[in-house]
Amino acid sequence: MKGMVHVYTGNGKGKTTAAFGLALRGIGAGKSVYIIQFIKSMEYSEIKAFKKYFPFVPIEQFGRGCFIINKPEKEDILEAKKGFERVKELLKRKDIDILILDEINIAIYYGMIDCAELIEQLKNRNQEMEVVITGRYAKKELIDFADLVTEMKEVKHYYNSGVKARDGIER
Repeated sequence: MKGMVHVYTGNGKGKTTAAFGLALRGIGAGKSVYIIQFIKSMEYSEIKAFKKYFPFVPIEQFGRGCFIINKPEKEDILEAKKGFERVKELLKRKDIDILILDEINIAIYYGMIDCAELIEQLKNRNQEMEVVITGRYAKKELIDFADLVTEMKEVKHYYNSGVKARDGIER
């Protein structure tokens, strides 16, 4: 069965949540899942849950755990490049059914990873592998290449009225 490329993008909440939900669905169907996170390094609640209930799902983080405000620092770039080298290896493997590249769009947006190179790697991947790409600011070329694109659009968010991130909901 041919694997598809999904892109979950937009300024609304729920991109990582949707990706982890798909991972859960895949696990339930007996599929192998591998998760790579860019930019992030904190142990959010979804990471804690997967470590506790699905310890067989590898999760690797390539980030410093802080938001990139204006431009990435040298350490951010090194982490992203290291993560992308890992992705290149994983895309060739036959034992991964679903590969999640969480927040890779942010790394592309800031120029830490080349979008054309990612697309080339996706073209040459194990074609049975489903690949899920998340993060704001998905490039048009990636959107055009993908088989499925979902844009999360913020209509209203309580964060704008001062509500901080809450455990189990935003982190």
